[in-house]
Amino acid sequence: MTEWPAPRPAYRRLGMLALLCGGLATVGAPRQAEDAAAARIDYLLHCSGCHRPDGAGAPPEVPSLLGPIGRIVATPEGRAYTARVPEVAQAPLGDDRLARLLNWVLWEFSADTLPAGFRPLDAREVGAARKDVLADPLRARAAIVGHYGELEHQPSPAPY
Repeated sequence: MTEWPAPRPAYRRLGMLALLCGGLATVGAPRQAEDAAAARIDYLLHCSGCHRPDGAGAPPEVPSLLGPIGRIVATPEGRAYTARVPEVAQAPLGDDRLARLLNWVLWEFSADTLPAGFRPLDAREVGAARKDVLADPLRARAAIVGHYGELEHQPSPAPY
C-alpha cells in the first residue's frame, strides 16, 4: 500500500498564495509583514470575489475600495458601517482578524483618503458593530456619505 505524504498545513499554502499574488503590503518588522500577509490572504479569500483582487469593485452596488472609501471611516457611523456590511459582519473570521483585514483594506486601497489622525479599527469596536448587520448597506452608505458618485468629489470630513 502506498503511503501518501502528510498534507502541508493550509497556512503555508495560503502564504505562498499571498506571495504569488503580489507580495507583502507593508515593509517593516516581521510581525507587521506577517499581519499584512495574513490580512491579504483573508482579503483574497473573503472579499476579492466581489471587490476584485485589486479593490476596484463594481460601483455602485459593490463599491470600489480604491480611494474614496477612506472617507467613510471619518465618522463613528462610518467606522461601524465597515463592519456592519452583511458579507463583512458574517465573515467566518474572529473580531481580531476582521479588524486586521478592514485596516489592511483601508491602508492598502484608501490610505490617501483616510482622515488625518486615523485610528485603526480595533477588535472590540468591530465585534460590537458586526452584531448589528445592515439590511440595506447601499442606503446606509448614502446616509453616511451621500451617493457613491458624490463620494469621489467630497473632501474628507474632519476627523471625529
